[in-house]
Amino acid sequence: MPKDARETGTRWLTSGGLRPTRQRVALAMLLVGDGCNRHVTADSLFAAAKAQDHPVSMATVYNTLRAFCNAGLLREITVDGSKSYFDTNMHDHPHFYWEDEGRLTDVPADQLTIAQLPDAPEGAEIAKIDVVIRLRRK
Repeated sequence: MPKDARETGTRWLTSGGLRPTRQRVALAMLLVGDGCNRHVTADSLFAAAKAQDHPVSMATVYNTLRAFCNAGLLREITVDGSKSYFDTNMHDHPHFYWEDEGRLTDVPADQLTIAQLPDAPEGAEIAKIDVVIRLRRK
């Protein structure tokens, strides 16, 4: 990976208040080093790290993704109650989930209108809304 990917990854980590350890920087480079937004699973990030010869364990990938989410650097989108995708695009936006491919893609936020939300129960407030639109090929 180019040197600027390392710098981009390191800046991204420090913007979330995280110490840029070797393993965090390696994973951050894969996630944001090229400046593009992406959706990854723990498995796909682990495979990408392995392909780039970054020595990280699967446990490290899971723990690091959790740390990135807790720092506000990634957003977790859960599909089917068990499959988690991690999104580098932190702006509010809906997603397409391609069932046949197990792939998540962004939908421009201006293409979705939510006309009304239910009232939150007493003592609660709506924290966020995740919209996942499922697709399958015809």
